[in-house]
Amino acid sequence: MAFLSTINIIGSGITAQHLRLDVISENVTNINTTRTEGGGAYRRKVTVFQAEDGRDRFRNVLARTRDGLVSNARAASTGGVRVVEIGEDPSDFKLKYDPTDPDANEEGYVELPNVDLVKEITDAMAASQAYSANVTAFNVIKSVISSGMEIGR
Repeated sequence: MAFLSTINIIGSGITAQHLRLDVISENVTNINTTRTEGGGAYRRKVTVFQAEDGRDRFRNVLARTRDGLVSNARAASTGGVRVVEIGEDPSDFKLKYDPTDPDANEEGYVELPNVDLVKEITDAMAASQAYSANVTAFNVIKSVISSGMEIGR
């Protein structure tokens, strides 16, 4: 049933983009956070995706087939995408001169988060478009499956 692997691929895209939107929301929420539990200003987080090519080594497929796990051999070859890391943006913090701020350093500068609202909105728009594309693909495969069921009647 190849359509099940297609649904798994689409689902991995929806899940990855949902997590990306969550990370963007966290960044926007902390746009003015100058003090964190770890010390210092909030550092922008980014999601790192990795493509799952859907190919498995012949040796692994052969071993699963030999052990009687034939159905799992097919499921393991599903492609898609996954989030491999939620990393931190290494760019410099913004500095603001405010000697009255309790978080100011000896020179009177306050480190502000390296979060840029325009960049976050742009990323959110891209993630939203990718999410919508995955939902559209899911609806298409759903209608294809439905049409295939009608043929069998």
